[in-house]
Amino acid sequence: MEKTDIKKAWKAFYSAPVDKFSIIDLPGLSYLMIDGAGDPNTATLYKEAVEALYTASYTLKFLCKDVLKRDYVVPPLEGLWWAEDMTDFVARRKERWLWTMMILVPEFVERPLADRAIATALRKKELRALSKVRFDTLEEGKVVQTLHLGSYDEEGPILRTMHESFLPESGLIAVGRHHEIYLSDPRKVSADKLKTILRQPVALASDQPSGAPPLNG
Repeated sequence: MEKTDIKKAWKAFYSAPVDKFSIIDLPGLSYLMIDGAGDPNTATLYKEAVEALYTASYTLKFLCKDVLKRDYVVPPLEGLWWAEDMTDFVARRKERWLWTMMILVPEFVERPLADRAIATALRKKELRALSKVRFDTLEEGKVVQTLHLGSYDEEGPILRTMHESFLPESGLIAVGRHHEIYLSDPRKVSADKLKTILRQPVALASDQPSGAPPLNG
């Protein structure tokens, strides 16, 4: 049985230059998602959410092998991050952060099978967060992204460069939530060697109504 590696099949979605910026256009992509709030380093809800998300994702993988006779490598964890007051996000007051954690679903998987995987995982595992996992599509369109090497807490300088220099100099504005793709497992890789794609949906500033605020919340 052939195994699809989504990171290799969609290489442009999972690669970016280090500390430089690339612009790509993304189609609508389907994910298993779960929403939450709080500091990812300390919130029990976050740990439960990620465990539930992986449980549902691997249940879906095995259902695909059984039902569709197709196998794939489960893609890396991703996250959307924001705050009701975005100054809390910029200042890294993490206890006030909101997030949606996600794992990409292959394009050959449709909603009924994804819903079946979630229901199957619920029957087999006593994880309360599983009831919050959902199948949904994310439409980001044009994005700016970069590859950050190092600790998550050291992302600030490159993000400031992206938002304060690269976007305005390129005639772009942010129009969506901050998106991160975790290419490294922090349980196995030291903080200084972590690889994280930092992604920001954008639009041409000239296409936005005068005085319209960025859609980053």
